[in-house]
Amino acid sequence: MPVLVASDLDRTLIYSAAALALTMPDARAPRLLCVEVHESKPLSYMTETAARLLTDLGDAAVFVPTTTRTRKQYQRINLPGPEPTYAICANGGHLMVDGVSDPDWHAQVTARLADQCAPLAEVQEHLLRAADPVWVRKHRVADDLFAYLVVERELLDEDWVKELAVWAENRGWTVSLQGRKIYAVPKPLTKSAAMREVARRTGADLTLAAGDSLLDTDLLLAADQGWRPGHGELADTGFAAPSIRVLPDRGVLAGERILREFLGAVRGAGAGAGPQPGA
Repeated sequence: MPVLVASDLDRTLIYSAAALALTMPDARAPRLLCVEVHESKPLSYMTETAARLLTDLGDAAVFVPTTTRTRKQYQRINLPGPEPTYAICANGGHLMVDGVSDPDWHAQVTARLADQCAPLAEVQEHLLRAADPVWVRKHRVADDLFAYLVVERELLDEDWVKELAVWAENRGWTVSLQGRKIYAVPKPLTKSAAMREVARRTGADLTLAAGDSLLDTDLLLAADQGWRPGHGELADTGFAAPSIRVLPDRGVLAGERILREFLGAVRGAGAGAGPQPGA
């Protein structure tokens, strides 16, 4: 049976320049590979070693990039290794199959959202009215599924984010602060549901996952084994569970470590030993 590896991308496997956390002397910094260009400028990176590990992982398992990014944002990433057959975009709102969104899956998701939470228009209107223009730079709607704000983090009122989270909770939505973005996402819109669908289609009997943010919580808990880095929302809150390994690594080197862990678990499963964390 194949092993399915569903991994978050931003600040888990790939990193912006601001998130690299290169704390070592310059001469000892790892060589980096640019994996995303936006508006003719390099945007996201992984180490060259991580690139080799991801190539090996793509050959050994069903690797599924799993992201809150929209389809358009995901498609500008150029990951090393075999082209993934499946990818999960828009936090589970789109299940990409050979680069195309599966219409049946998307229809199921939108029907579930209509039944189980407040409409996007209500949340969007609240964000437009309540957010302070002093620190808001952009209002965005992602694939007509959820909303987010781009903010000046140093000017942001953290108490406002907490108040927004309470307001959203009462309407079946969740709030996540990631870098310069505040996401408002419907609770029924989950990465885990899409991961389970890919597992069903591929016949995978072992699922592995990694992520760093609140929006990755359901994915990590749904997998047979999960990993989280030493940075991000989940690290800040001390999130842990028996099936989740907490790594001390931070920044781009955490992405490299996560890929080593994935490969160790996949190879352990292939040897009939069950998931074994790598070195």
